Amino acid sequence: MGGAAAHIILKIKTKNPIELGDFVAEFTSVASQYDKFIRENHPDLGPEARIYVKQIKKGSIIAELLPFVPFAMFAPQIISSIEQVNAVNDFVRNYGSKLKAYFKKGGEVPEASRSDLKDFMGSLVAIANDPDGSASLEALVFEDGKRKVKAAVKFTSREASRAVEHIEEHRKRLERKDSSDFQRELMVFRQANVRSPQVGKRTGELVMVEAISDRELPLIYASDLAEQRIKHEMRDADDNLFKKGFIVDINVQTKGGRPVGYRVTNLHQVIDLPDDDEHEAIGDR
Repeated sequence: MGGAAAHIILKIKTKNPIELGDFVAEFTSVASQYDKFIRENHPDLGPEARIYVKQIKKGSIIAELLPFVPFAMFAPQIISSIEQVNAVNDFVRNYGSKLKAYFKKGGEVPEASRSDLKDFMGSLVAIANDPDGSASLEALVFEDGKRKVKAAVKFTSREASRAVEHIEEHRKRLERKDSSDFQRELMVFRQANVRSPQVGKRTGELVMVEAISDRELPLIYASDLAEQRIKHEMRDADDNLFKKGFIVDINVQTKGGRPVGYRVTNLHQVIDLPDDDEHEAIGDR
């Protein structure tokens, strides 16, 4: 493959103009993920592996990106190698598979960090916000003047829109996990309120988490799903709410080092409490 120069081609086709921030994110997201991929999988190429924009063509946005040092454009026979071409091919395949994971409900990249999710979002949002757009990322080599596509990922506005929703859901799950000071603790109600406040606002409800404090403290829902399940128990369950225990992940709000409130980030299970754990309750307000 002597003399073959590795390129990445980013094509963006939209019906409407692209917001500048979304346009920039298309490039920075690819660059961020490429840098991470090279460091983890081809560390010997790390010093040379940078993304450079060679040209952007008219019409649909077609950006020709050089994945190695700038002088590759002047002497590709020197800087290019089989390993470099293979690295670019592997990157496009790897990144494409990660984006495609979010095209279907329930699909995700389990090991993705929040910075990864930000990059995935950046690669998709411009197309997701367009009524009839599409994009592709291609790994190319030019051999003896001929253009050869070695790997590619393509997606439409519909696929990008679905993926953005699923990435956002994944991001929220990570935030709930990261923000929970305690996992799987038993919470019981002392005072209930059937009304649904805004997420993140106090509910007018008081709960007890004996593993943390012996005081009844105000409750805040930090998760729509947890709130929906708990409110269902309040409104529709046949049993007495105050005879139930809620196994939850929670963030503890403090003042002066003392707990003053609980933020419920996740509900794992609802259990029946034994009779000797019955508590006198104020009841629905």
